[in-house]
Amino acid sequence: MAKIAFIGLGNMGGPMARNLLKAGHAVAAFDLNKAAVEGLVAAGATAADSPSAAASGAEVVVSMLPAGAHVKSVHAGEGGVIDSVAKGSLLIDCSTIDVATAREVIAVADKAGVDMVDAPVSGGVGGAEAGTLTFMVGGSDQAFARALPILEAMGKTIVHAGGPGNGQAAKICNNMLLGISMIGTCEAFALAEKLGLDHQKLFDISSKSSGQCWSMTTYCPVPGPVPTSPANRDYQPGFAVAMMLKDLKLAQEAAAKAGAAIPMGNQATSLYTLFDAAGKSGVDFSGIIEMLRGKM
Repeated sequence: MAKIAFIGLGNMGGPMARNLLKAGHAVAAFDLNKAAVEGLVAAGATAADSPSAAASGAEVVVSMLPAGAHVKSVHAGEGGVIDSVAKGSLLIDCSTIDVATAREVIAVADKAGVDMVDAPVSGGVGGAEAGTLTFMVGGSDQAFARALPILEAMGKTIVHAGGPGNGQAAKICNNMLLGISMIGTCEAFALAEKLGLDHQKLFDISSKSSGQCWSMTTYCPVPGPVPTSPANRDYQPGFAVAMMLKDLKLAQEAAAKAGAAIPMGNQATSLYTLFDAAGKSGVDFSGIIEMLRGKM
């Protein structure tokens, strides 16, 4: 079993760290939220008073942070994680950030003799709690091979997407598609309501025909057809609007740099921006059906 530092114990990071403890790893935890650290200590972790303190003596450092600036500061800043770990250590960043920053930080780690992968996740809080996350991993073959057994304690599907930053590229493309497909699914249900078509009838038809998609069959935006979807609990978030909007903006940024056309991605960003501005940042992203119904 490994000595692991876990930095960032939010809605995703907390349950991910708990699964590492369940797998028998020793976990030193840091988060600015002291209550989050205390909760993990109660589950068997030890507390650290800084990222560098958590990383000191660790064989593996896993991070789940809000944005690229945090990842760069925590890992590559003066006195940060890369300065604190021994050569040959492994860093796994599970944050969703821009591709350029991921590649920059991995280059700094490589220069210091430290393996690092970018490994953003898909699956939401439910997947984090159940240990069924999908990890999209960017990095060298060697770094991926070392990260695999750690990631397997937190996820069900682990895919090596290619070199450094490619995990972020995969996550951005996937979540842009998700945002677009959820809006389309919500529009279909909103139209069905206006036409007098029952939710369950539309689900029974579309979930088995050409309209089938994950937003329909796993995360249905209306109550009833999929009992586990947030629509059945007043759109309490599994994946909040603020997080979807963050990913859509990352897609816009990446597309601008790459010279790629994403008209549907841009439209989805505009719609989620409106929904977020209406005070809905903490609502599940499937709740955008309320805006499409004109009920805001």
